[in-house]
Amino acid sequence: MTGTAVEAGNGGGSNSASGVADSNPGLPDGWAIAAIGELCDVNPRGFDEEPNDDDFISQVPMASVEAETGRMDPSALVRYGDFRKKSLTRFQENDVLFAKITPCMENGKIVQAKELAGGRALGSTEFHVLRSRGALLPEYLTHYLLQRRVRKTAEPYMSGAVGQRRVPRPYLEGLQIPVPPLAEQRRIVARLDEQLAHVEAGEASVQTALGKCESFVEQILALGTSGGLSHTDRFPTDISPADSDDGELPDLPAGWNWRRLGEIAAVVGGITKDSKKQSDPDYIEVPYLRVANVQRSRLTLDRVETIRVPPAKAKSLRLAPGDVLLNEGGDRDKLGRGWVWEGQIDDCIHQNHVFRARVIGDVLSPLLLAWHANSFGKAWCDRNGKQTVNLASISLRKIKLLPVPVPPRDEQDDLVKLIENYVEQAEAFRQTAKASLAQVADLRAALLHAAFTGALVPQDPTDEPASALLHRIRAQRSAATDTKSTRRRTPRTSKSTGNPGQGELPL
Repeated sequence: MTGTAVEAGNGGGSNSASGVADSNPGLPDGWAIAAIGELCDVNPRGFDEEPNDDDFISQVPMASVEAETGRMDPSALVRYGDFRKKSLTRFQENDVLFAKITPCMENGKIVQAKELAGGRALGSTEFHVLRSRGALLPEYLTHYLLQRRVRKTAEPYMSGAVGQRRVPRPYLEGLQIPVPPLAEQRRIVARLDEQLAHVEAGEASVQTALGKCESFVEQILALGTSGGLSHTDRFPTDISPADSDDGELPDLPAGWNWRRLGEIAAVVGGITKDSKKQSDPDYIEVPYLRVANVQRSRLTLDRVETIRVPPAKAKSLRLAPGDVLLNEGGDRDKLGRGWVWEGQIDDCIHQNHVFRARVIGDVLSPLLLAWHANSFGKAWCDRNGKQTVNLASISLRKIKLLPVPVPPRDEQDDLVKLIENYVEQAEAFRQTAKASLAQVADLRAALLHAAFTGALVPQDPTDEPASALLHRIRAQRSAATDTKSTRRRTPRTSKSTGNPGQGELPL
């Protein structure tokens, strides 16, 4: 889909020939509705003033822009001459950046460029650049675009392949937004900054509490699975030597012992997808789990894909209740994370990046193994895994060497209940905190809605109406366009009329 007169709510108006509606019954007096293409240069060709090759300017990759906060890190510097010929996005102080590619757009990577070295920067090619023509404060535009509702409206207009979908330039140019008088925009921005600072402080407190809760759970799991929650003495306990960096193993209570994972469980890798054989009539289609499905202490099963495999392979990799799933690779924090399969999906198997550990006999509760892998195993996998440029991984041979504490079997059921009690308390707190974050999001949305409907600050009848400023800007642009057209129509003299030997200088 493409759009040239798209309204994102908060009032709206018809799209006049100029892209401006001078009045709207849903907005306060003095406000107007205008398309961004009328208010801003969208993706201007470059800087107003080109830097020298030896000038150092900011470099802003996508990772330097925070999601939904309107903040960025412009501290990285590059010598302009080293990058001048590269295909990077050029922008300058007070330009507004709008991430156009999924998922960065949906995540709210939108920011006003500030504190750039030399007032200029080179950035990701996945940014749209919006440069105000004077009727719109960049701070006001940034707040408006950061609304989740605005980004949600943009999603149907994205085009391109899955995973590479982008918001097209015509959509942004046609997006109509409410435009208050310039003086009122300043009052709105000041009030928003004041109120949102309080909202963000509350949000940060909740996030800090959530982080402490996660740390608490990790400590409970580490202590619980190594006997640290009981009030009994613990002693150093040996483990069989192996080609692994085990670090300092915790002491264990009497009767407990350390075992290698491969000694107490059958550990196997999963299926590697063969795209060339997916149409083989002898293959059968089965659901399979990917790294994205296997989270730390939970499984996410809302999107489980299928794969065609030989029947014998499907049988050998079929998951059974009690299997512990552990991730083989991905980002470094994904190594070794996992959870217990409970038979939620019939005939389900797992991909090669997910290990399956099936405890042999009744030697250890699968829950104790999973909790141990998600606590002690997190640091152990980090030490024993391999890191490439973008990915980390741990081999099947190595994961089998994971040290696992094994309590006496008659103690395990009570231990599981004890740990579950702590985990349930932490989960109750987590849900309360998440509810608070949802309230914070609602409060932010309400503040922004009030700002862009004229309810956040009082109107001043002495402010110059937005329509007057917009008409003046249109007239100036029209005059500049006419001047350029006149220059292009000026005929060139084909013959020199000067002294012999004095030809015309090239234009």
